[in-house]
Amino acid sequence: MEKQRLLSLDFFRGVTVIAMIMVNNPGNGDHVYSILEHSLWNGCTPADLIFPFFLFIMGVCIPYAIGRKKETVSQGKLMLQTTRRSLILFSLGIFLSLFPAFDLSTVRIPGILSKIGVVYFFCVWIYLRNTPGWQLWIFNFLLLIYYFLMILVPVPGVGYPNTNPGTNLATWIDRLVITDAHLYKPYSPYNPAELLTTLTAIATGISGMITGSWLMRKDRTGNQKVAWLAIAGVVLIGAGLTWGMFFPVNKLLWTSSFVLYSSGWAMIGLAVSYWVIDVLGYKRLVKPFVVFGVNAISVFFLSILLKKIARMIHVRGNGNGWDYVYQNFFEPFFNPNTASFVFATMMVAVWMMVLWWMYNKRIIVKI
Repeated sequence: MEKQRLLSLDFFRGVTVIAMIMVNNPGNGDHVYSILEHSLWNGCTPADLIFPFFLFIMGVCIPYAIGRKKETVSQGKLMLQTTRRSLILFSLGIFLSLFPAFDLSTVRIPGILSKIGVVYFFCVWIYLRNTPGWQLWIFNFLLLIYYFLMILVPVPGVGYPNTNPGTNLATWIDRLVITDAHLYKPYSPYNPAELLTTLTAIATGISGMITGSWLMRKDRTGNQKVAWLAIAGVVLIGAGLTWGMFFPVNKLLWTSSFVLYSSGWAMIGLAVSYWVIDVLGYKRLVKPFVVFGVNAISVFFLSILLKKIARMIHVRGNGNGWDYVYQNFFEPFFNPNTASFVFATMMVAVWMMVLWWMYNKRIIVKI
């Protein structure tokens, strides 16, 4: 068993975190370069790949973190540890949704961290009880069951199955169980589906677990691992696009085709990182990304918290601290899209300084 952290995985996770900060922290959300915007509905932009990359990377980590323990620690104890971590992630997500108003009547229940917690729990449970071969069968089953539910089950009040905004089965279930007031965009048809898409989000995590198990094999060379991972990535992208002709690639619905497409790109991204860093041994200039990767959850949580706190600061009339900084130190000097982009880049630089200090002090926050 490998005892050291997989540097390429920390690097790839760091790149993903930086992309997340860039997407989530524009100076002005109305002025954003298209590459940093999410798809309104069908289709997939680079920004749409960030969350599935997080779940994929989480899946890759499971064999490295759990695999070394399951020979000496009982499954019951491992699941207790997993439950604890999942509950912490879920609670952090709820806290971010509540802060600063703490209004239980409108809190978004299934936020990003909350969903990561749920997916992590089920992925570890599946990993402990199944070989990679069986994990692949479960992966396929989850994609197919979601597909058939979405295309065969008539939507109450609509009368026919569909994948349209606001009238699909996944959205209907969310409105029935969670209710509109607790969704990301209350009463909007363009909401990320939450409950039913847990099936396909788990599948994304499983794709990472299978990848992690493959990278840990001792009977394959580094180049062989990279080659097969890259080939698998290309195949999944092609399969996702092909399936997408019948079942749209859609992040908000986390469709089965979206899982294949996004997991394929994640495999290619990790394959390139692994080949350059762990096979060729090129480790110069990776630290700026690694510092984000080793404290990914921390910076994700804190970056959102900082933005909320900055917006609480009252400045000049009805302004707030966040907008004040952007409007006075960025907007006057660039065109709108560039100003918004430079502001987001500044936020990356701020967090890099914090995380660089934490890394040098060997401060790694583990949940």
